[in-house]
Amino acid sequence: MMVILAALLGQETLLTLAALLVIIIPFAWVWQRLAFLGILYRRELDETRVFEGETVKLTLRVSNRKWLPLAWLRVSDRMSLAIAPTEKSLSPSHIPLTGFLESRASLLWNERARWDYTIPCHRRGYYTIGPAQISTGDLFGLFERTLDFPRTDRLIVYPRIDPIEEWGLPPKEPFGDARARLPVFFDPTRIRGLRDYHPEDAPKHIHWRATARHNALKVKQYEPTINFNWVFFLNLATYEQAWQGVDSERAERAIRLTASLANFAAKQKYAFGLVANGTFPDSDQRLRVLPGRDPAQLRNVLEALAAVSYYIALPIENLLRRESAALPWGSTLIVVTPLVTETLLAEMLRLHDVGRRIALVSLDEKWEPQLLPGILVYRAYEPGKGLEQVLAPDYDDNVFHRAS
Repeated sequence: MMVILAALLGQETLLTLAALLVIIIPFAWVWQRLAFLGILYRRELDETRVFEGETVKLTLRVSNRKWLPLAWLRVSDRMSLAIAPTEKSLSPSHIPLTGFLESRASLLWNERARWDYTIPCHRRGYYTIGPAQISTGDLFGLFERTLDFPRTDRLIVYPRIDPIEEWGLPPKEPFGDARARLPVFFDPTRIRGLRDYHPEDAPKHIHWRATARHNALKVKQYEPTINFNWVFFLNLATYEQAWQGVDSERAERAIRLTASLANFAAKQKYAFGLVANGTFPDSDQRLRVLPGRDPAQLRNVLEALAAVSYYIALPIENLLRRESAALPWGSTLIVVTPLVTETLLAEMLRLHDVGRRIALVSLDEKWEPQLLPGILVYRAYEPGKGLEQVLAPDYDDNVFHRAS
């Protein structure tokens, strides 16, 4: 229309401009439609699991594998503000506590671009990098097109682990395994053989397949053991009422202490597990790692501690009551808490009265340690300031040592 009007009016300048637009606009439209052909994008982390205080190298690569050049290209990777790279600030995002890492380049035919970033890991967490959006357009800036890159990468930052000596714990057998009222327990995971059923045998020990095969009741025989499990009960509540919020520094201190104790248990080849009243991110599922001696057990516990959120699903005393019923009877229950309440102490005493081995590691500086019959009590401080044993009652059923 503009070309016809310019021709009728005899305006050569307008006619030239109209003719250029007629040529340029279709050309620019086709350019942006073909822009993403042969575009390859890669995101690489040199490490996906690190500890607090370490750094990770993030490398972004994009390749233009075609003969059509790209005048401009923008890559926007979504990531948490907690792991922002040192070289560049993150652009704002509509999602809380996240931003976009934007990288720009212009690529000729068969050309590649690379960006290297250093990510400082100052805070433990379970982070996601991505998805990404890649934007480009034509040479004239008339059209723009965006392509979604849905792949994400995980970066797990474990809590810092400190040697237990720095917490003030004795380097040998800080809790050990309580001496049992019974001289020997039987490990249900180590079956030695079969024998005939006796009236005093529990039904859960009956081997039903062998019973059917022999046409007589048979029960399993287990290997005797006096090595018990450590189960850490981590309390993330820092105030008595949930509406009062969370003191993140105290909660993080409890998480680091639990990680340090788990690392010690792994080195000693103890069976250990973890239960916490915090939840996994964006869910109400409580954190729970069953006790075990598997070589990957420490990694499982550290990953759970890296992911746990501050949302309290259940008071710690209720969690103790509920979970202890499902744990092996010889387990040592170790409560790590930044807050000591009367209800927690009452539940621990109740568990001890029914025969449970239990210990308390407190980070509550306002709580004055008191005598808890049959329970080993520690009070923890910041690493470097020491963790001192406050109360260790000398009861026969509470002598802590490593069973041999």
